[in-house]
Amino acid sequence: MNMLWKRLWRWCLVPVWTISVLTAPVAAQSEGHKPGGEASLILPDVSQAEMMGLSGTVLLLGGLFICGLGLLFGLTIYLQLKRLPVHRSMAEVSELIYETCKTYLITQGKFLLLLEAFIGVIIFIYFRLLQGMPLGRVLIILLFSLIGIAGSFGVAWFGIRINTFANSRTAFASLQGFPFPCHAIPLKAGMSIGMLLISVELFLMLCIFLFVPGDYAGPCFIGFAIGESLGAAALRIAGGIFTKIADIGADLMKIVFKIKEDDARNPGVIADCTGDNAGDSVGPTADGFETYGVTGVALISFVLLAVSNPAVQVQLLVWLFMIRVIMIVASGLSYLLNGAISRARYAGHREMNFEAPLTLLVWLTSGVSVGLTYLASYLLIPDLGDGSLWWKLSTVITCGTLAGAIIPELVKVFTSTESDHVAEVVSSSREGGASLNILSGFVAGNFSAYWLGVAVVSLMAAAYGVSLHGFSDLMLAPAVFAFGLVAFGFLGMGPVTIAVDSYGPVTDNAQSIFELSTIEQIPGVQAEIQREHGFKPDFTRAKELLEENDGAGNTFKATAKPVLIGTAVVGATTMIFSIVMLLTHGLTQNLEKLSILNPLFLLGMICGGAMIYWFTGASTQAVTTGAYRAVEFIKANIRLEGTTRASVEDSKRVVEICTKYAQKGMFNIFLAVFFGTLGFAFLDPYFFIGYLISIALFGLFQAFFMANAGGAWDNAKKIVEVDLKQKGTELHAATVVGDTVGDPFKDTSSVALNPVIKFTTLFGLLAVELGVLLADQRGPALGLSLGFCALLVSMVFVWRSFYRMRIGSDA
Repeated sequence: MNMLWKRLWRWCLVPVWTISVLTAPVAAQSEGHKPGGEASLILPDVSQAEMMGLSGTVLLLGGLFICGLGLLFGLTIYLQLKRLPVHRSMAEVSELIYETCKTYLITQGKFLLLLEAFIGVIIFIYFRLLQGMPLGRVLIILLFSLIGIAGSFGVAWFGIRINTFANSRTAFASLQGFPFPCHAIPLKAGMSIGMLLISVELFLMLCIFLFVPGDYAGPCFIGFAIGESLGAAALRIAGGIFTKIADIGADLMKIVFKIKEDDARNPGVIADCTGDNAGDSVGPTADGFETYGVTGVALISFVLLAVSNPAVQVQLLVWLFMIRVIMIVASGLSYLLNGAISRARYAGHREMNFEAPLTLLVWLTSGVSVGLTYLASYLLIPDLGDGSLWWKLSTVITCGTLAGAIIPELVKVFTSTESDHVAEVVSSSREGGASLNILSGFVAGNFSAYWLGVAVVSLMAAAYGVSLHGFSDLMLAPAVFAFGLVAFGFLGMGPVTIAVDSYGPVTDNAQSIFELSTIEQIPGVQAEIQREHGFKPDFTRAKELLEENDGAGNTFKATAKPVLIGTAVVGATTMIFSIVMLLTHGLTQNLEKLSILNPLFLLGMICGGAMIYWFTGASTQAVTTGAYRAVEFIKANIRLEGTTRASVEDSKRVVEICTKYAQKGMFNIFLAVFFGTLGFAFLDPYFFIGYLISIALFGLFQAFFMANAGGAWDNAKKIVEVDLKQKGTELHAATVVGDTVGDPFKDTSSVALNPVIKFTTLFGLLAVELGVLLADQRGPALGLSLGFCALLVSMVFVWRSFYRMRIGSDA
């Protein structure tokens, strides 16, 4: 580990070297040159916010109050969950999982600060040395980038804390033999995370808009967004690698030793439980925080760049913030209403479809959000434009809000335990074993990418159609604004989207905690529970409920992923527009270079596709090598005779293996992306635009395919285990193999593409303008030289991501 940190600090010298190259020649010539204002996309002037007047200010201050209520809502649920009854044996296991998660997260936090050094150097170069901004303001921008990281990190920590309360409480509640508590507790935990996450994010953005002076509020937004994007990318990548190393290591033991899932004697199970939180709680929570913020920053930048009338700018900005406030209210109301309906329908019943109330919640929230969006728009901007734009803008947002409900339904067609595609995976496994199982999963993933692509295009086309009527009177490129609003609408159910995603890690952990607690083997436990809690535990029924509920968790984890992925791509369109505005001087020059007839633009598109396939390979390679080491250790150290559970030391060793390869993989991948973005941006800006468009489009379909193929394999295994009750058979072994193939597909590569796309595009805003400034002030030779140097460094990390991560290497 010491050697690793020495290498990391050595690589930190690369951006420091970049400073030495840039400062001397450029600073002298940058005196008095301010490419801000019209020519700058990083420094939009938000001072028009001062024109809001009393009513606008009161509205946004009211928004801060609603955010406070949302935060209180999340914390109240947290306290409720903490007070729920739980047996000490289960609480001990959940606390062990939390302590392991905490150690992992602290390690990742230190890593994040190291990565921030790379970003901080570029921010400092741009704002201090090239823009000539006073040092105090530059430090404030850097502070907001740290606040962005802290936000992603903080909500991720809250997520693992509340999930590790909820997992043991869910396991204990299952002992009563009724399904409704097994559903209500994970959903309550997820809703707590979702409400707190969105409320904190919106609170911070409102504070920047209201209280930071307008002439550098824009850079503070950019710094904040880059920070949270960095945090999300790193935590998503590392968490995805960690969780799948542990998951594969634990799962393969079922085949090798013919032991049950989550057998307490398997030292990989604690690591698997930690990974459920690192990958399926920490990663998605940080990702959701970043997605919400970056989409907002993209729209703010668009309004300030494309709308010339200051009064219209103010109206649109206040409207955007207030719609987000309304969406928090819509999610809270829908959750409470859905809870009342579900309680009346299922409480006290012995049977329950666990997916049904989750589906109802998604559609209910969608409907309430749409209704409140139209109402709020009518009240806030009734006279905007020709007087009809209030409902047209609402209709565009509705296209995105509906996507948040339609996409999960399409995903369920390919990943649900009730899906014909998943049934096909099971059927093919009966005679064809793991081979046909894997091929059937590939089919499901490919078909899902087609239909999800059609759905996204259809909704974007509808938004484009609406934008043709009246938008152009107020702004440039109205279709781009419409696409940004679609991404905005994707997040209209932000708290609920996060809630149904967070449902999965709780249900998954609850199963494991039941087994790891060995509660069935505790002498006199039935009498103890009867005496202290007033019911007789039904262990057999509890295991059935937990397994069935885990299938619903798998499905809804799968449904949330394409929503976040879709926002990355649709939202990237809006951010790329900012670069286009800079390069074309407000869409007045060089438009012919934004065409496949421009060889550089076309070459950039090809390079973007190459980077996507490198990324999916590199992230899977880290999982493969780490899983090999974990399996190697577990097979050599597992003890099945004379003990009821694995030693703490062996379990910690598996966690160390997972952490080691998660960090190595994340570091190589992040720096390859970081320096690749700098290099391509410096080489040629039109090449870079093609590159950004390409990674968005390739990434969209690669992520759809991988996420849903993995979901199909996962629930095919669940059908064999729960519905067919064929654990330990050849059919089960085939589906376990398919699931281990799908693990890095659905929980590592696909999900990490979302923050990677957004980080590349957002950081690219700064990098491309930096490259343009260098070319203008020092000639193209310096930019080309630095671009090639950055690309060479990027290729070193591309090389390391495979050749230093191979199973046979010593790394």
